[in-house]
Amino acid sequence: MADGKEWYLEYEIHKNRPGLLGEVSSLLGMLGIDILTINGVDHERRGLLVLVRDEAQIRRFLAAVRTMETIHLTKARIPTLGDRLAVRHGRYLERDLGDKKTFLFVRNEIGLLVDFMAELFKMPSHPLIGIRGMPRVGKSESIIAASVSANKRWIFISSTLLSQTIRTRLSKDERSPENVFVIDGSVSRLRGSEAHWDLIRELMRHQLSIVVEHPDNFVGMAGCSLDDFNYILELRNQRNEHIPFENEIQSPDKQWSDLN
Repeated sequence: MADGKEWYLEYEIHKNRPGLLGEVSSLLGMLGIDILTINGVDHERRGLLVLVRDEAQIRRFLAAVRTMETIHLTKARIPTLGDRLAVRHGRYLERDLGDKKTFLFVRNEIGLLVDFMAELFKMPSHPLIGIRGMPRVGKSESIIAASVSANKRWIFISSTLLSQTIRTRLSKDERSPENVFVIDGSVSRLRGSEAHWDLIRELMRHQLSIVVEHPDNFVGMAGCSLDDFNYILELRNQRNEHIPFENEIQSPDKQWSDLN
């Protein structure tokens, strides 16, 4: 990126008419502000990622835009992760009103979910992430896709996907902090041996990126609580679908193998 600082600008359209976007773009261009990305982010709103080389440029833009009757500027700030995703996907992440660390998705927004998880996997803090959802809604597939997008290797500690295994040991290269560790809380609770849970507790003691499917079925056995999770993601087939918690979701009874 050229020298400068990225800003996020968002405006609400009061009077939509042909050429409005061109006027805003021309104003930014005259002030020497480069538009990196632009998209509608909500009903009658547009978001822009711009490159600013001098904060005086932003001050002049703010002064000029206040004189425009057709739009109202709602945001002007250094972009957050949510801002970047909103411009990329055309909508903001939806949060649970009662728990700000819980984010809500439906099946047709799986691209946004994957993009969000990929950005979380890139964080140096290695977050602990829980993901809720009914069987076959796309939780494991989303985790894999996000790992690929983040250029991370995913390691299944327990899973119903493909080989349906429960791990009790990991090799040295599998323990890398650059990997993403995936645990199915229901599978581990129903099928996990003491050796399996010893491995999980060991992983939880380290700074690693860990994703737990069905976290409500996991927390008691793992010696942690939902408060220890940095993010909770909920994936539904439809927006009003009920996700049962606390051991209501049980994994299919399949053939299991322990990998030593």
